[in-house]
Amino acid sequence: MTGLLQPLIDDFANYLAFEKRVSSHTLKAYLSDLKQISSFLPSIGACQWSHLEQRQIKQWLMAAKKLGKSSRSLNRQLATLRSFFGYLTKINHPHLSPLTALRSPKQTALLPNTLDVDEVQQLFNFKAEPELAIRDMTILEVFYGTGLRLSELVSLNLTDIDWSDLQLRVQGKGQKVRIAPLGHLLVIALKKWLALREHWLQNYPGPTAALFISKSGRRLSGRAIQKRLSLYGKQQGLNAPLHPHKLRHSFATHVLESSGDLRAVQELLGHMSLASTQIYTQVNFQYLAQVYDNCHPRAHKNKKLPLP
Repeated sequence: MTGLLQPLIDDFANYLAFEKRVSSHTLKAYLSDLKQISSFLPSIGACQWSHLEQRQIKQWLMAAKKLGKSSRSLNRQLATLRSFFGYLTKINHPHLSPLTALRSPKQTALLPNTLDVDEVQQLFNFKAEPELAIRDMTILEVFYGTGLRLSELVSLNLTDIDWSDLQLRVQGKGQKVRIAPLGHLLVIALKKWLALREHWLQNYPGPTAALFISKSGRRLSGRAIQKRLSLYGKQQGLNAPLHPHKLRHSFATHVLESSGDLRAVQELLGHMSLASTQIYTQVNFQYLAQVYDNCHPRAHKNKKLPLP
């Protein structure tokens, strides 16, 4: 990466971290995108951001496509570039963004990958080491019972539980706080886990605020949670890998199927825009279409219709 491109990226990183206060995950994603893009630009004669032209952006897009990068990834990186040039304008670097009139690559909308209700029941019947099973069952209950993101669950503290109103305080993207209701089974799981958590901490002096901890008394990492979910998914014979976002998608899909209330699902998921939530209406329509195909007498292709 040329030194002429890097200083403004460093400034942008500081802006995101200290002014916008984005999460470490989001910051890492922005910087990764800019690193990939800026490493390519010098090869086509773009050594300063102020000299970047739309034709050079198109060259980068064509090269990335030839390397097999998906339209989804390219659109994300273009969004990063737009944010970056918006920052440059903000700090008085007058330069018309080369992305102003650039169209984003078309992409096919990917429907969320979900579990059906039977698979969820199958998942919650897992067997494991008794103590770990109590903790991990509670983690599963939180993911499926509230629709939290992995980063949101990892950052949960004891003080985020409101026992009087049976609610969970969740700090989401952009430091936005929302409230998630606690269902009956989740409350039971939490109480069992907190009793075990207290027992674990007896061997490790020093209080910890984290809701979910390891046996050594440390806050459980996102990677550790992902590995545990993957393990249980395999043990329970699920057809596809289990990960936190699949449980979040399943939560949203099942709530929408039962209620039909898209606004409520938006609030529960912590989506800033309703557009982010609307993809679940496609999943819901697929479900309704399947019911129709299976049940309606005039939907069966091979079923003989009575003669008039």
